[in-house]
Amino acid sequence: MIVGICGGSGSGKTTLLKRLAAAFSDKNPSVFSMDNYYLPIEKQQNDHNGIVNFDLPTALDEQRLTEDLRTLAKGDPIEVKEYHFNSPPDKNVLITLNSSELIIVEGLFLFHYEGVRELLDYSIFVDVDPVVQLDRRLYRDQETRGYTREAIIYQWDNHVLPCYESYLHPYKKDASFVFRNDHRADLDFNTLEQEIKAKLVTVSY
Repeated sequence: MIVGICGGSGSGKTTLLKRLAAAFSDKNPSVFSMDNYYLPIEKQQNDHNGIVNFDLPTALDEQRLTEDLRTLAKGDPIEVKEYHFNSPPDKNVLITLNSSELIIVEGLFLFHYEGVRELLDYSIFVDVDPVVQLDRRLYRDQETRGYTREAIIYQWDNHVLPCYESYLHPYKKDASFVFRNDHRADLDFNTLEQEIKAKLVTVSY
């Protein structure tokens, strides 16, 4: 069974993924991060001010990403370089990802990439107040990525929000479950957990 998690920057996709992986630890889930498929910076597109825009579908190697996910879905292992923002490409570690009864996929363009969307058995859209998203991004990018506040706000206004409006939000209505990542998060997680358990039973037959 392939479960997909989509949501804007700072929405809490990774946190939800970790909660699901822990809740279904007995299945030894395979965790597939689309972040591992970012293309080198020289292959990225620049905006009108010459600033690299990582928030476009072209920022990732869609073909290799889709092929690897198909391989995993067939039950075969894959090898992929684990992406870390501050690490140069030649320092990223090559890891082996084994298939599992439960595969959890997380990424911005989960729905936009047709080949990925077609493989999903169940999809989750993480929904959160944009103000909260920006606060989280400000904290993360200043603390762990060394960005200035001004650079983060620029990216938010010129890259992140247009990406969300064009490539994420239009697909919200198509998700199997909309996870409200606010004061209702625990309630929604309990419901989500039960739905995935029920789906696992039907998919296994």
